[in-house]
Amino acid sequence: MIELALGDLIQTRKKHPCGSDRWVIIRVGADIKIKCKGCGRIVMLERPEFEKRMKKHLGKDLPEEE
Repeated sequence: MIELALGDLIQTRKKHPCGSDRWVIIRVGADIKIKCKGCGRIVMLERPEFEKRMKKHLGKDLPEEE
């Protein structure tokens, strides 16, 4: 099982329709809730499905500077 934490940035195998393949984890448990960095869409996936779609763990998501 992959070690995941809130705020982790991950890359998916396929791009989201908005064109981004970067997601932030916002809930961890039996289900994983992720938020698209491109459009802000939130998706909840079962852990096995999430692990299948995940390509790479990119570390922690850094807050955007204004």
